[in-house]
Amino acid sequence: MNTLEYSVDGRVARIELNRPERGNGVTLEMPRELAAAVEQADLDPGVHVIALSGRGKGFCGGYDLVESAEGRSAGPSDGTGSPLDRAVVARNHDPNGTWDSVVDYQMMSRNLRGFMSLFHANKPVVCKVQGFCVAGGTDMALCSDLLVIADDARIGYPPARVWGVPTSMLWAHKIGDQRAKRLLFTGDLITGAEALDWGLAIEAPAADELDSAFEALVQRIALVPVNQLVMMKTTLNQAAWAQGLAATQALGVVFDGVARHTPEGYAFQQRAAEVGFKQAVRERDDPFGGR
Repeated sequence: MNTLEYSVDGRVARIELNRPERGNGVTLEMPRELAAAVEQADLDPGVHVIALSGRGKGFCGGYDLVESAEGRSAGPSDGTGSPLDRAVVARNHDPNGTWDSVVDYQMMSRNLRGFMSLFHANKPVVCKVQGFCVAGGTDMALCSDLLVIADDARIGYPPARVWGVPTSMLWAHKIGDQRAKRLLFTGDLITGAEALDWGLAIEAPAADELDSAFEALVQRIALVPVNQLVMMKTTLNQAAWAQGLAATQALGVVFDGVARHTPEGYAFQQRAAEVGFKQAVRERDDPFGGR
């Protein structure tokens, strides 16, 4: 695996995102490797619980979009390249070219299936967040069953301001429609302490106590027989399906593509090509005062 590491420690399967030099940014490869790791844990009768984490100073900074946003992605635009090439071209913002919305949909729906492997996993998934968990990184955090986040960490979906829509669309299921709308109508981030208060996280210890708190919860869940855990998770997950999660996610995947091909989306990409992706993001977020 190139984007994460998988290991088993007693009754715990550990999946650790391993691109710290890029903020554990999501690539097209990562969701597929994530799904493979989850399947490995599910098929291991000795594993009771899955521990998801990210190496480095933050859990995940979202999709690794620098090259795409700056128009530096390689690959032909005439439909003759590999499926990966065509998928990357579909994400790019060239108003003079043709956007293949179906290729875009195929790519993003496959990414969503990778993230949702955490939700569909037979075994419970506990996610640990330190530093930051933003944009596409929140898909993995919210697809997990339980979130343990440092009280000073930051979590949210800033691309809601321009250039993105959450594909997993679990915000309302996690924190209710009012708070979900509060976050997605502004793109604001909240702290780990606020995430605990809002019901998004189950624990929000101090940063220097995060590892021990996370490990204590994981090991406590690991004490329960696998059959009990599978029955509990399978039953509880039915609530989200009954509330229409599948339809909401289908819209999220479609609208994520649309969001990158609006007038504002094209303008954002053009600015990224001119001054760099990070500067364009700073300019996008400055009016919101750092939140």
